[in-house]
Amino acid sequence: MELKKIIKDAIKDNKVIMGYNKVIKKIKVKQLKLVVYANNIPKDKLDNIVYNAKLSGVDVKEYPDDNVNLGLFCGKPFSVGVLAIEGSKNDNSI
Repeated sequence: MELKKIIKDAIKDNKVIMGYNKVIKKIKVKQLKLVVYANNIPKDKLDNIVYNAKLSGVDVKEYPDDNVNLGLFCGKPFSVGVLAIEGSKNDNSI
């Protein structure tokens, strides 16, 4: 399934978490099925996301644009560097 459609469906179902700190917390308790990051997120934050996601078995994908456009795509008036889609990793809707 295309990444943009996955994000739009999750927004419609109210299953999106936005923000680095919230996403890291949810990764650590294994309540996510996908993490999406903007292509201009700082390297140290990206490394931390990828490391924790790998430990938790959560998929990580890069959004093909920057944080401003990711925020606009999500319908928010602010930039979004990272977002996550809630659900168990066993949920096969992705």
